[in-house]
Amino acid sequence: MLKQLFLILFFAVITITAMAQGADTLKKSAADTIPVKKDSVARTSFLPKVKKEKVYHPDSTHSVSRARIRSTIIPGWGQFYNRAYWKIPIIYGALGALGYNIVTNGQQYQKYLAVAQVKRTASIPEPGDALYSKYINNKELYDQLAPYSAETVASAADNYRRNRDISILGFLLSWGLNIVDAYIDAKFINAFTVDNNLSFKATPGLISGPTYASNFNTPYIPGLKLTFTLR
Repeated sequence: MLKQLFLILFFAVITITAMAQGADTLKKSAADTIPVKKDSVARTSFLPKVKKEKVYHPDSTHSVSRARIRSTIIPGWGQFYNRAYWKIPIIYGALGALGYNIVTNGQQYQKYLAVAQVKRTASIPEPGDALYSKYINNKELYDQLAPYSAETVASAADNYRRNRDISILGFLLSWGLNIVDAYIDAKFINAFTVDNNLSFKATPGLISGPTYASNFNTPYIPGLKLTFTLR
């Protein structure tokens, strides 16, 4: 009986000692644990911000006919109406240069033509002659061209006339291009818009074609179908 009590007390002491050591171990491990500091720097996303894309709408109040008519009346007026201000100096630069060529070549043509007419008479006109005024007005040029024949002077006059005519044609063409530019600018830039509402789709398919254009024993050849949809 005593022996059994002794064994019970022995196991009880061992159990209490083990529990005390376990508690001390837990306390030490908790004390030895290094506290983890929280990161004070807030995490930020590196993804770019999503911006709402601008939707362009056509200007329904912009008149194509007004732009065309205004450029027809005054060059550059239609461009001003379309707010394409940078085109106005180009238009007037071209028209100004061509206008200058028209005037200078026309003046030279008249002078050389008058000298050629005087030279064909093979004499200096006297007062009262039909060519006397032309001779007096172009006497300096007549003296400069004294070594040349009437045919040579007339050929030079024809060159000035041709340059004048070409300059007139270029002036009219530039004026017409000014009208066309105003029309296109108003029609396709201010009256229409191409934005995110435009969808594009490409699909393969078969198209009919000439026999010599096909490498297959069929009247159809491979093709690609492009579809644009404006929503």
